Amino acid sequence: MNTITITWIALPFFLGFLIYLLPQLDRYLSLGVTVISAVYALQVFLQESPLTLELLDNFGVTLLVDQLSAYLILTNALVTTAVILYCWGKEKTAFFYTQAIILHGSVNAAFICADFISLYVALEVVGIAAFLLISYPRSERSIWVALRYLFVSNTAMLFYLVGAALVYQANRSFSFAGLSTAPNTAIALIFIGLLTKGGIFVSGLWLPLTHSESETPVSAMLSGVVVKTGVFALVRCALMVSEVEPIVRIFGVGTALLGVTYAIFEKDSKRTLAFSTVSQLGWILAAPAVGGIYALSHGLVKSLLFLIAGNLPSRNFQELQEQRMNTRIWIPLVIGSLSISGFPLLVGFGAKMLTLKNVLPWQEILMNIGAVGTAIVYAKFIFLPHKKEADIPPGLWLPIIILTGAIIAGIGVYDDAYTLQNIIKALAIIGVGWVGYIWVFQRFAVTLPRVLEQFEHLIGFMSLMLLLLLGMILP
Repeated sequence: MNTITITWIALPFFLGFLIYLLPQLDRYLSLGVTVISAVYALQVFLQESPLTLELLDNFGVTLLVDQLSAYLILTNALVTTAVILYCWGKEKTAFFYTQAIILHGSVNAAFICADFISLYVALEVVGIAAFLLISYPRSERSIWVALRYLFVSNTAMLFYLVGAALVYQANRSFSFAGLSTAPNTAIALIFIGLLTKGGIFVSGLWLPLTHSESETPVSAMLSGVVVKTGVFALVRCALMVSEVEPIVRIFGVGTALLGVTYAIFEKDSKRTLAFSTVSQLGWILAAPAVGGIYALSHGLVKSLLFLIAGNLPSRNFQELQEQRMNTRIWIPLVIGSLSISGFPLLVGFGAKMLTLKNVLPWQEILMNIGAVGTAIVYAKFIFLPHKKEADIPPGLWLPIIILTGAIIAGIGVYDDAYTLQNIIKALAIIGVGWVGYIWVFQRFAVTLPRVLEQFEHLIGFMSLMLLLLLGMILP
């Protein structure tokens, strides 16, 4: 299994560069990589015990493949498969597929890291590949958005690297477990890097513009899997070092409420989905023990919704109310929206109930409020008008089938969720959200200011978050 794992990690990078030599096979090679990742993830699920690979014993450089990794690797495989199939008939160059597969491979590598230095390498490769995909259209707007993302990402990773060096200085090891004996400044520096990279709380306010302004398939990958690389590390640290778990949970609740508040008042469909991504990342952190399941649920839904949103007649909800969309697009849009709202018989129901079961008492009321807010947000999509049409955008059918199929097949992700009490609770949350949307928020013309997202404020937020982290850690 060790040899298989090393080969699986290296394969996307090898085939990514091979695409340049055989550009006529770019789509086939890319698709082959994602299928192999899906098979590997399923194999990990069947393992009885986690797989640990110690690469450098004296430095604590270790890879850990377990159930948490498997959920995220499977998410990455399904989302990237859907994106490649979406781009199949479009005029994407070998360069695009190369970067997509390198991004896929580096994200997989991040999901099995158990030390700070190998995670740093993986996150830097993720950042470079994401930058190249965001800037792929080569328009002035896309290049600016990509440079903005790269600058914020690199600044965050500079904080992170200094923190990782302090962990090594204290333990002579880069292992995540070293946080338990690391100085407070090291924890704060590492966390500010991961919070920013993962799009968490105010450190993640770079995310809405980046995800909404990227090309449709890139937005699907960014929201579906890429931001989860930073979130994964926070979850892994919380599971390995109990002292930092309360901090992770606090940021999870704060992020869930901040993101959903912005999403409720947003009038742009893609920005609404981006702010919802911020909120849903908070759900992953709110209950680290079951974060992998929620990450799978969110990744499937959000990539599906971004692919559909890119094919709607408009991004403005007011215009969408006046322009009826194709019913064949509206149906999977509703399935995805219902799933993320926690509707029974879809993967989101089990994931949401499992998360609410694993939150602490002080989190329960706040997370239920966040769940109602999520129902309000997705009511904006569910209640859009539609009409029957035969035409469907080319390349959209297969991704829809794969992602909606996985969303429906995920019904068994948490069988114990299907109790009468949980079903009534889920339907009540959604019902309250829909009533709130129809009678209150649909009639609001309020739009929250975007000043906090401006580039000149993003680095300042990192500094403020660093001070906040130090204040939380010192006690």
